[in-house]
Amino acid sequence: MASPLSVLTHNRDFRNLFAAELVVFGADWFVMVPLLVLLPELTGSGVWGGLVLAVDTGLVALLLPVTGTIADRLDRKKLLVLSNVAALLAVVLLQAVRGAGAAALALVAIGALAVAKAFYSPAAQAALPNVVDIEDLAAANAVAGSAWGTMAVVGASLGGVLSAAFSPYTCFWIASAALAVAAGLEWRIRRPLQAPRNGDEVRPGTWTAIRESLAYIAHRPRVLALVTVKSAVGLGNGVLTVFPLLAGRFGVGAIGAGLLFGVRGAGALVGPIAMRRVLGHRSWLLPGLAISMIAYGLAYLGVAVSPWFPLVLALVFAAHFAGGTNWILSNFALQGEVPDRLRGRVFAADLMLATLSISVSQLVAAALVDHVDSRALIAGCALVTLVYAVGWRIATRGLGTAVVAEETP
Repeated sequence: MASPLSVLTHNRDFRNLFAAELVVFGADWFVMVPLLVLLPELTGSGVWGGLVLAVDTGLVALLLPVTGTIADRLDRKKLLVLSNVAALLAVVLLQAVRGAGAAALALVAIGALAVAKAFYSPAAQAALPNVVDIEDLAAANAVAGSAWGTMAVVGASLGGVLSAAFSPYTCFWIASAALAVAAGLEWRIRRPLQAPRNGDEVRPGTWTAIRESLAYIAHRPRVLALVTVKSAVGLGNGVLTVFPLLAGRFGVGAIGAGLLFGVRGAGALVGPIAMRRVLGHRSWLLPGLAISMIAYGLAYLGVAVSPWFPLVLALVFAAHFAGGTNWILSNFALQGEVPDRLRGRVFAADLMLATLSISVSQLVAAALVDHVDSRALIAGCALVTLVYAVGWRIATRGLGTAVVAEETP
């Protein structure tokens, strides 16, 4: 099995794709953490932060069925570049959020950013197997799975520090510049980001293509299990709405909020790398996914009762060590089982369910955050994840090991 280091050093196209993802994810955190701290300061309410998170994930969820279909039809490299340019323009709009009356403008800007991400995510995930050789795919997934976590550590921590030291608006300018860099890195990729299509292939209409992918998922129980597994952690993600308030409760302010998001990312970074060996044992994947969901829920139950901020940080790390492992295990399994011509749409369905569950959780948390104790909200989110994990494992116990995808319907 190839090592993560070797696939990075010997494959320039994968290196450019990975570097671009690092920059994109870092820019996202340089936007979200300062904005989540800024909005309560401007408005005096925690509701706006919850709405921002819900709009971000909700719009992505709604658009993914269409954008996933587009990722299977159009040049994925151009989609990546154009989505980053659109995201850059959306971030620039945040410079106008200067008072309580402009809070709604933040929702508009984040909505536009979410549209750009909806095009970016399925194209990037579907492209990954095309820039590496099959024997390098497990290592490439471990490296790619660390991208989000790496930049959650760097972006969230630095975003909190720079927002406190300078201003949120400085962070927004940095994010804009980073997105321009990402577009340049993606443009340098030379390998085709999708398999060659048959020239006389008849392409179905958008809604027909979506129905085709949904039928593919519905008739393959293992694929159905894999595209529903991320929802457990997603339904527990309402805890993110509480992070700024939790930091305030412990008296650690914007830097503390940045640390909470940062250790969340550190867990998501370390988890996929530490658990990379599981990728070589397909019979371990479904039990490993169940264990990761349960560990996430138990860790956040610990956060709800912890009286000490360093312990909270350790538990958040543990939760997202498990959550990051969950994400990369399911991605790797899907890449091995779904043919390239359907991969963008299946990953779009996967992301749609995950982000929709996140959006629902964050909307509920936003509605309750000013009325319910923050610890009770965290415990509720953790319990939802635990119940989902147990039900999912019971439903999937009879499924066998994965098969390699073939280019057939």
